[in-house]
Amino acid sequence: MPAKKKTPSANSNVHVIVGTDDGLVREEALALYNQLTGGNDDGFTHETIDGNADNSEGAFQLCSSAVQSLLTMPMFGGDKVVWLRNVNFLGDDVTGRAQRTEAGVEMLRSTMEKGLPDGIQFLLSADKVDKRRAFWKFLNKSASVQSFDKIDISRDGWQDQVGQLVEGRATELGLDFERDAMELFIMLAGEQTKQIANELEKLDLYLGKERRTVTEEDVRKLVPLSRAAVIFETGKAIQMGNVARAIQLIDEQLAAEESAIGIMRASIINVVRNLYMAKLILEKFKAPSGNYSSFAGALNKLPVADRAWLPQKKDGSGVNVFPIFLAVQNARNFDLAGLQHVMEKTQSADQALVTTGLDHRLVLHRLIAEIAAARKRKR
Repeated sequence: MPAKKKTPSANSNVHVIVGTDDGLVREEALALYNQLTGGNDDGFTHETIDGNADNSEGAFQLCSSAVQSLLTMPMFGGDKVVWLRNVNFLGDDVTGRAQRTEAGVEMLRSTMEKGLPDGIQFLLSADKVDKRRAFWKFLNKSASVQSFDKIDISRDGWQDQVGQLVEGRATELGLDFERDAMELFIMLAGEQTKQIANELEKLDLYLGKERRTVTEEDVRKLVPLSRAAVIFETGKAIQMGNVARAIQLIDEQLAAEESAIGIMRASIINVVRNLYMAKLILEKFKAPSGNYSSFAGALNKLPVADRAWLPQKKDGSGVNVFPIFLAVQNARNFDLAGLQHVMEKTQSADQALVTTGLDHRLVLHRLIAEIAAARKRKR
């Protein structure tokens, strides 16, 4: 799930919701605002300030407006909530580093540090925040803070995190995914919580009350194809020996001016490597492959020496299992010698793309045929 960090203070009247998962930040901030106001905003008691600044002067004026609102008691008495929402000038960018912006932010910090009047509550929501600055350190120490960050898809194991998020939301909706459908959905929906929720709601409405199992066809029909999904689809076509589909996707990427080396590194090398590792695991360790949990558990329980060659998560928490697990089913359609041959051909093709003037399209097409031929030899 997206990183969620809470540092609540029971007596704090300053509430902060930040994070790169902007959809979730806005959703959570609105929910908290409704909670703080009791859902009653008559337009006079509480105040909402749009924190989207065009420049440093705009940022200063927004901070000034927030301070003025925080120090002004409501017209008819009682409690008051001031929400500075969707703030865009707290990050490490030109506007955020400007002296005028810093002066406004310091004025806001000073006001909170002195203490807000009784009955006044302040809610601040923002996407990008430079956490090296004094303002963030003050908030993290003195306010009730919630942080929601997108899953980092550049890090190993991101599919596990997205998969857990999808499974949790799907369970809430009463949806059950077929294995291939779940794999495809993870690649298509991306890492943003809001986007995942939207796509699941579409599937929920489409299936209706009678059918609650999501198939791969359902996902293809309703969830739009992203660049990450094209990479996934290319890899899947390669694993399944679907030469026509793999070549079609590669040609489409080349026509869209994707580099052949990029396609090789993203869609082919990883697939071949995962097939090879999956085959070794099946033959050497006899790991149970019926479901992800048992497969991951078996690998992480291996002696350190036996799993040292497997890809590890960057946080050191164990083997990066998910991409290998995805390859297990198709790895059964190859023999180990055939995959070793494919590994050698893939290395040669990669070198050819980098060091020779051979036609890139031809190099990729020939490699796809080599992989498919290895699969057919097994049959």
